[in-house]
Amino acid sequence: MALLSFRGRADRQAPSADLGDILAGWSIEVMPRTAAKVDDFRALLPAGTRVYIAHIAGTPIEDMVATARRLREEGFPVMPHFPARSIPDAATLEDWIKRYRYEADVREALLLGGGQPEPAGSLDSSIQMMETGLFDRHGFTRLHIAGHPEGNRDIDRDGSTHSTDQALAWKQDFAARTDADMAIVTQFAFDARAVTDWAQRIQEAGITLPIHVGVAGPAKLQTLVQYALSCGVGPSLKVLQKRAMDVTRLLVPYEPTEIVAGLADYKARNPHSLIEQVHLFPLGGIKAAGEWAVRQQNKAPAELERMDR
Repeated sequence: MALLSFRGRADRQAPSADLGDILAGWSIEVMPRTAAKVDDFRALLPAGTRVYIAHIAGTPIEDMVATARRLREEGFPVMPHFPARSIPDAATLEDWIKRYRYEADVREALLLGGGQPEPAGSLDSSIQMMETGLFDRHGFTRLHIAGHPEGNRDIDRDGSTHSTDQALAWKQDFAARTDADMAIVTQFAFDARAVTDWAQRIQEAGITLPIHVGVAGPAKLQTLVQYALSCGVGPSLKVLQKRAMDVTRLLVPYEPTEIVAGLADYKARNPHSLIEQVHLFPLGGIKAAGEWAVRQQNKAPAELERMDR
């Protein structure tokens, strides 16, 4: 497989920025089945860490709400996924919202179209869910939406960004005419330049919502390749390919230090950028991701310059 071929040593860009600012307030994502394996999240995550709960197709809403309630009881702000194509109708959407709000004290949500190729019913997009007004009616104060720095073939099948750009503009208008606290959370990426170019482009188009950049936590290269291929992260595959070319790096787990440093460097040069913080996808485990983030926050700039050399 070409992605795993060895052609010599790839160029490396050693991190040079203090990652403390870009990692401040980092969030993380879990699933009910992985959360069930954690005895106490307070032993793994700093107090106040926002925890997203991914809703994988087929997961009973009861499991989602139970996970949310458990995390809230342990003191964490919780943001469950609402995938439109997995929700049959507005009545079901309201039922989910009410369960989260009144059974688990949840007031935040990540609104997604969802990964299903065909909708389960009448709902097909996050815009439709927002238009119902149900989140506001039941006291949700923060709504996050998905961002796609490397495009989304499920939405723009021609490879353009036309539909995703239109949807983002609509959501920007929604934020402007409501009191919802909103942000964009991106799919994970491995190429900082792809993210920063996209962030600059949408800002120039009039978007003002802050961006929380998705990055993969420490994991084996094979795991990252599988996720990257299934999620369609284009330019990022080249970054993984370069890593695979370097035998000295192939044998050690990937850590997202370089992409986060690239984001931090860009933010330092462009302080008014929409890029605000990092959202971790713990593809190699919650414990590993949390420990990596805390370790980077505690490093001095001089230590960062020596890393990955």
